Amino acid sequence: MTTLAALEALSPEEIAARLSGTPEERAAFVRACAEAGEAEAQALYGQMLLDGNGVAKDSPAALRWFTKAAAQHHILGLNMVGRCYDLGWGTVPDKARAAECYRVAAEAGLDWGMYNYATLLALGDGVAEDKAAALAWFRKAAATGAGKLSGAKAINFVGSFHEDGWVVARDMVKAAKFYKRAADGGDFRGAFNHARMLGAAGRYDEAMDWLKRAGANGTPAFMEKARAWLAGSDVPAFRARGVQALDAGAAGC
Repeated sequence: MTTLAALEALSPEEIAARLSGTPEERAAFVRACAEAGEAEAQALYGQMLLDGNGVAKDSPAALRWFTKAAAQHHILGLNMVGRCYDLGWGTVPDKARAAECYRVAAEAGLDWGMYNYATLLALGDGVAEDKAAALAWFRKAAATGAGKLSGAKAINFVGSFHEDGWVVARDMVKAAKFYKRAADGGDFRGAFNHARMLGAAGRYDEAMDWLKRAGANGTPAFMEKARAWLAGSDVPAFRARGVQALDAGAAGC
């Protein structure tokens, strides 16, 4: 087994060379670092196992490595432990345990922890529903993750609060502005919500462009719900062209 001292003795050029190889070579090097006790490598190798990047997918093993990183106070590793328990990756889902991981990560200043914890608070999933606290965490995640995907996703949720009148007064103008910011930031749900607002305003061609962007990155679960919403929309253009635009984005057209 490679020791931590041996890894620390590597020059930046040697490390770069190890990481510039094939995905399998990179994964082998990261694993060596993880086995030597490097928390950052443990979290990274866990992600590689989760994604099947350079190694065979192995969700239970990914969770074990995330847990090792979290035990060394690696906050992103702790957030990923929460994700595993939240979504049942490599383990039985446990929303309460996920919420606790997210809470600790959020309080430590991690933008993704803030977003994930806020989501469970908003839904009352694994923790008592508290929409006021959720909105506060979404706003903090949006500020902390400004310019990043985490921030865009948080902004989209803030838009939902204004659209639905949760905690704040219902304000469709503000909701539309938040959705546009989320869409511009790369959030596929933000893109879909921005498209909804554009369609409601009669700006159909622009709406279709944003539906394509939503489809390009949407998850299977999101796509199923989005297709159903478009098919039943009160906006004729969405019923006629919406699903086609969404699917065109998914197909890369």
